[in-house]
Amino acid sequence: METKNEKKDEKKEISIEDKLEETESKLLRTLAELENQRRRFEKETKEAFEFGGFNFARETLTLLDNLQRAQISIKNDEVLKNSKDLEKFLKNIEVIEKDLISIFEKNSIKKINCLKEKFDPNLHQAMLEIEIDSEEPGTVMQEIQPGYMFGDRLLRPSFVGVSKKKTSNNKEKKDKKKG
Repeated sequence: METKNEKKDEKKEISIEDKLEETESKLLRTLAELENQRRRFEKETKEAFEFGGFNFARETLTLLDNLQRAQISIKNDEVLKNSKDLEKFLKNIEVIEKDLISIFEKNSIKKINCLKEKFDPNLHQAMLEIEIDSEEPGTVMQEIQPGYMFGDRLLRPSFVGVSKKKTSNNKEKKDKKKG
């Protein structure tokens, strides 16, 4: 016959084994969680390094836009057209523009080439439709404002004019009569 002490010892052995398994399980879960946190931290650090300047880059595009608008405005100003120093001034603006574009390219900010390309809603924002039969519908025909990529992320979409088939006035009149 077993005594009470022997039953207690048996329960202690089982509970010690259970505790050991439980502790081992907790340890494995903790190690897995630490590994997941390490990976998450590495990913966030990489993204912060690569795209930390994203908002700054977007804001800086305004400088380039305003510089280009100023060039166009100055070239079209009737009073300034007759100035002797206009060409020198415009060349200086062009140097600043080229430097800014060079800085963008060094920092993975690239202009989206869109003319004569198929309209892509991921890269382009359609601002108007242009009726033209010589091009396939959905082709970018005009760039209103250039778009830019920051690495592989869209910094700003290109504002574009997209081709569509010409509609004849006779067809429109028939459609109106039927409707």
